[in-house]
Amino acid sequence: MCTIRAMGLSGRALVVAMCLGQVGNLLPHVVVPAIMAQHLMPLWGLSGGEAGLMASAYSFGYMLAVPLLTTLTDRVDARRILLMGSALSGLATLAFGLLADGLWSAIPLWGLAGVGFAGAYMPGLKALTDRLPPGETSRSITFYTSSYSFGVGLSFLVSQVAADQFGWRAAFLITGLGPLVMIATCLALPAVQPLRSRRRLLDFRPVFRNRPALGYVLGYGAHCFELYGMRTWIVAFWSFVVAQNGGAAILSPVAVSVMVTVLAMPASIFGNEAAIRFGRHRAITAVMVASAAMLLALSASTTLSPALLLALVLVHAITINGDSGALTSGMTTRADPAHRGATMALHSSVGFGMSALGAWATGLALDAAGGPGSASGWRAAFCLLAAGILTGPLALWWSRRKAHA
Repeated sequence: MCTIRAMGLSGRALVVAMCLGQVGNLLPHVVVPAIMAQHLMPLWGLSGGEAGLMASAYSFGYMLAVPLLTTLTDRVDARRILLMGSALSGLATLAFGLLADGLWSAIPLWGLAGVGFAGAYMPGLKALTDRLPPGETSRSITFYTSSYSFGVGLSFLVSQVAADQFGWRAAFLITGLGPLVMIATCLALPAVQPLRSRRRLLDFRPVFRNRPALGYVLGYGAHCFELYGMRTWIVAFWSFVVAQNGGAAILSPVAVSVMVTVLAMPASIFGNEAAIRFGRHRAITAVMVASAAMLLALSASTTLSPALLLALVLVHAITINGDSGALTSGMTTRADPAHRGATMALHSSVGFGMSALGAWATGLALDAAGGPGSASGWRAAFCLLAAGILTGPLALWWSRRKAHA
C-alpha cells in the first residue's frame, strides 16, 4: 500500500482536504431535524413520533447501506465509493427540496440521502487511513471525526437561516450543493491499492471475533443513541424553552443548535488526547458517566431559568462528544488491517442504527409523556437518553473481560 509521503505529498494536506470535503458532505446532514419543529411539523401536522421517524429515515438508510459500501473498500479503492456516495447524498437532498410534500414522500427521499452518506463517511475515513503512515492515524482520525461536528453545526446554521429567509424547500436546495466539495477532493486524491481480502464480501465473522474492536463498536452505538436523540430534538427543545419564557431565552434555537454542535469538535479532540494519556477505556467511561449525569440534571431542570438550562446544554455538548474520537480511533487501531473496511462497516452500521433508534425513541418518549410542548415530555426524553449512554461503559467492560478471558 502506498502512502501520501511516498508520493511527495504531506499527510497534513491530505487530512485538511478530507476534513473540508467532509464538511461539504455534512451540509445536508441535519436539515430535516434543523427545520422540522418550526416548519415541517406544523406544515404537515406531524406528531413527535412521526417527526422522529422522518428524521431517523436518514440513519435507517445509512444503516442498511453501510455494511456493503464500507466492506467494499477492502476490495476497491475507497475513493471510488466516496465519490459515488457524495454524489447520491447531494442529489437525494435536492430531490427532497423539489418533491417532498408529506411524511410518506419525505421518508424515502431522506432515507436515500442516508444511503448516499453511507458511501461517504466511513469510506472517507478508509480513504484517509489508506493514505497515511500508521504512526499518524490516531490523531488524523480524530481530526476527521471531529470535523464531523463542525460540519453538522454549519448544517444547522445554513438550514435554519435558509428556511427562515427563503422557505423550507430552499434549505434542501442550498445544502444539497455541499457534497460538491468532497467530489472535488476525491478527484484530487491519488489512487491506492487496498489490501486484498479473501473472505466473502459480507462476512463479519473476523470482526465479531475481534473482542477489543467490538467493544468500541458497541460503545459507539451507545454514543450515537444519545447523540442523535439530542441532535434531532435540540431545536425543538430550545423552542420549548423560548416558548416557556415568553420569547426571552437568551439565545435563539438557531444559535443554540450551532453552538452545541461546534463545541463537539474540540471536545472530541481533547477526549482522544485524554484517552491517549490516561487509557482509552478509562477516559471513555468517565465521559459517558458524566454525560448521563448532565442529562439527568437537564431532566430535573426543564422548568428552571433559561440561563441554567443553557449552561447545562453547553456542558452536555462537551460530554456527549468527548468520547467520539476515542471510540472511532480505538476501533480503527484495534481492527485487523485486512478487515479494517469490514470493521468500519460494522462500527458505522451499529452507530447509525442506534442513531435512528435514538431519534425515533426520543420522539416516542416525548409523545408518551405529554409531547414536545410539555416539561414532562422533555424529562422523559432526557432520562431515556441517559439510560442509553450508560450501556456504553458496560460494553467496554464486557469486551475487556472477554479479551482477558
